[in-house]
Amino acid sequence: MPKHYLYLLLAVVTETMATSSLQASQQFTRFWPSALVVLGYALSFYFMAQTLKVMPVGIVYAIWSGLGIVLISGIGWVVFGQRIDLPGALGLGMIIAGIIVIHLFSKTAAH
Repeated sequence: MPKHYLYLLLAVVTETMATSSLQASQQFTRFWPSALVVLGYALSFYFMAQTLKVMPVGIVYAIWSGLGIVLISGIGWVVFGQRIDLPGALGLGMIIAGIIVIHLFSKTAAH
């Protein structure tokens, strides 16, 4: 795996951790989940900045935000008991399809 994709994956994972912790922080009233929010977003932006050395910002942000949306939806469903209806699942599927199209066919994405 090229290093810039590893950085992008780490950016997505740390952003997902931060957003999940945001829900668990209960509006920043719990210390440790709140600390994870700050740390997670700081790490996510650091790793995304490393990815931007090689890939264009539009492609990086599309992949980062798209994968983040899908992962957060899954975590919300599994951990927080939040439901995903059929239109929501179809929309998430389209996001995944868009990321695959960018990765496989875009000449602007660094491979």
